[in-house]
Amino acid sequence: MTTGIDPAENAAVLVDAVEQAAKGGAQMLFTPEMSGLLDRNRARAAEHIVPEEESPVLAAMRWAAESNGVWVALGSLAVDAGEGKYANRALLVDPTGMVTARYDKLHMFDVDLATGESWRESNAYRAGNEVVTADTPAGRLGLAICYDIRFPALFDALGRAQCAVIAIPAAFTVPTGRDHWHVLQRARAIEASAYVVAAAQVGQHEDGRATYGHSLVVDPWGDVLLDLGGEAPGLGFAEIDPVRIAEVRAQLPSLANRREIHK
Repeated sequence: MTTGIDPAENAAVLVDAVEQAAKGGAQMLFTPEMSGLLDRNRARAAEHIVPEEESPVLAAMRWAAESNGVWVALGSLAVDAGEGKYANRALLVDPTGMVTARYDKLHMFDVDLATGESWRESNAYRAGNEVVTADTPAGRLGLAICYDIRFPALFDALGRAQCAVIAIPAAFTVPTGRDHWHVLQRARAIEASAYVVAAAQVGQHEDGRATYGHSLVVDPWGDVLLDLGGEAPGLGFAEIDPVRIAEVRAQLPSLANRREIHK
């Protein structure tokens, strides 16, 4: 996606994606981080950030999932978490339109980049504190969001939970994406012996930022099965093969061989 500053317009794009995914035979659609709103102007964005139960974007996605009979792994929405803070929340919607899992991003992106960009996610967002998995038609799904990818302990936990697929939706900046995106996604797939599905924001956004794109699907061996490139939004299809997961875990039984390390 190239999410903008109008949630209604973003919701329309998402609903169309659900419909096109269903027509293409997909059982599940994955969307990027901040699918409903991407706006670095926090005063303007605040007008649209509401509690989860009041979110028009989530309501649209619940309707679309039920109408089309597909699962939706909604990469994340900004929601009002109370006490003056927001949450960057991933939501899993089943084909009946029910929200079956919620994950609040654990790690806040607080950084000053060499490009001059400065980000302080913790000024507005409250970090989550739970590892979240859920059972889906693709197997057990582990949830992560963007900057989480740099913290191996989360993925160790998801590996121990025997996740078949890990969702890592993102809105990566261009410089960090160019240098780190592919290698980090492949590493997480390899160490968890799981598929990684990384739906990404792409291109030039209404709020002035640029994102790297390259939505990926990576198999448990680290092979890239799908790369949607860094130029424009779009929809791609990939198959999750449980046999492949079993093959890789038999050849490289790192999950079974892990030991607790005590200092």
